[in-house]
Amino acid sequence: MPAFRPKDENFEPRVRDSFARQALMRLIGARLARVEPGLAEIELSFRADLTQQHGYLHAGITSAIADSAGGYAAFTLFPAESSILTVEFKINLVAPAAGERFLAVGRVLRPGRTLTVCGLEVFALLGSERTTIALGQQTLICLEGQPDR
Repeated sequence: MPAFRPKDENFEPRVRDSFARQALMRLIGARLARVEPGLAEIELSFRADLTQQHGYLHAGITSAIADSAGGYAAFTLFPAESSILTVEFKINLVAPAAGERFLAVGRVLRPGRTLTVCGLEVFALLGSERTTIALGQQTLICLEGQPDR
């Protein structure tokens, strides 16, 4: 992964503050585990109320944590007085989402002044096993001059 230089030295508290205001992430019990320039990781523990009819984590939940991980990866590189929105994302569900915990990883692939592209991965964690359950790509827009508050 290339080394990225954030435009805002204080990106981490800004990113964590924004994440803390996401009602959906709070509702499902997700937590922002790791934040670095161009990278964000979100962890989620298994909960039966987040599953579909076969007992796997629902694709909507998998997609939500992937979308947020990519969004916050991009947000680490945005100016202090900006906000972010997802323009589009594509996700491939490549294995059943069965695990004790889940980890969504967002990585900036191509930063831009206005549009940023991120790669998305979601893993199911069961004991020491780590299984890739989803892969995706996302485009985000920087809304410069529109603070994320």
